Amino acid sequence: MITLDEIKKNESIRALVKAGNRYLETLGYTDHGPRHLSYVSRTASYILKSLGYSEREIELAAIAGWVHDVGNSINRHDHGPNGAIMLFPILKEAGMSIADTVEIITAVGNHEEQSGSVSNAVSAALAIADKSDAHKSRVRNGRPEPGDVHDRVNFSIQQNDVLVDRKNHVIRQSLTMDRSSSVLEYLSIYMSRIIMCEQAATFLGQEFQLVINDHPVNNQCPVQQKLEP
Repeated sequence: MITLDEIKKNESIRALVKAGNRYLETLGYTDHGPRHLSYVSRTASYILKSLGYSEREIELAAIAGWVHDVGNSINRHDHGPNGAIMLFPILKEAGMSIADTVEIITAVGNHEEQSGSVSNAVSAALAIADKSDAHKSRVRNGRPEPGDVHDRVNFSIQQNDVLVDRKNHVIRQSLTMDRSSSVLEYLSIYMSRIIMCEQAATFLGQEFQLVINDHPVNNQCPVQQKLEP
């Protein structure tokens, strides 16, 4: 089976990741390079590992997390489906089996909240991992643009943890924000992503809980309850 390490060394994927991140930088978007991809890859694989999925599915989630944004090298719009189409021949040429390739491109092609639909465990884990990435380190060069709500929201987030409580069937995202932005601003840009996280968690047989500054946002979860990994 092709591994994440091999994918990271693939010259075609490296070039597409670099081009996509550079393109989004010119548009004023937050980081979509190795920092974001590492977070998504690590979080997606953690979710499936914590829920007892197979080693194959865990590795596929890690790979999907690393390659999910290659479509940005073409255009921000429809970058999920575009990326899936681009990845098919690249992954086959790299030696990935057709079954694994199809699972990756299905996840990548459906990770956008505007048009995506969760249809397998890898795509569910990818969706939660991608949509949960909000943190001050995503702001380029550590200098937020005051007029950019995405910069303001991300820069205000001091801590972001995604934890799985398998016993209680919960995937919880906990954020700590300072006062340079607000929960309202966070929701103004993340609402559709939160909804996709809820749908993805449901597919995995879990409940998605969002907690900001120790206050439940999308449910009445007891925030004092400790998660059991």
